[in-house]
Amino acid sequence: MGQATISYTGKVWAINHNNPEPLVEHALKKLRDHGVRPEDIVLTDAPEGIEVGAIVVEIWPHHLDVGRVRTIRNESFISGTEMTIDLVTDERGNYVG
Repeated sequence: MGQATISYTGKVWAINHNNPEPLVEHALKKLRDHGVRPEDIVLTDAPEGIEVGAIVVEIWPHHLDVGRVRTIRNESFISGTEMTIDLVTDERGNYVG
């Protein structure tokens, strides 16, 4: 069974809140594995100019939350979860897969 593809148009906003570099690099790899083109990924801690329907990805140590923006209020957005992508580590804590 193949991996689910993230359906999007335009930019994919990857939200990074001071995560360690190995985690960020693995998160970006997993987004590419799920069909996101590298040139479409915007790595930021606060998306600007985000639109309804855009894909936002919250980077967490053990998974990625992939959501679609449903509404925007006062420069903040509300999104609904589309999928969760697990991030797997080996016994030494290195990201694999």
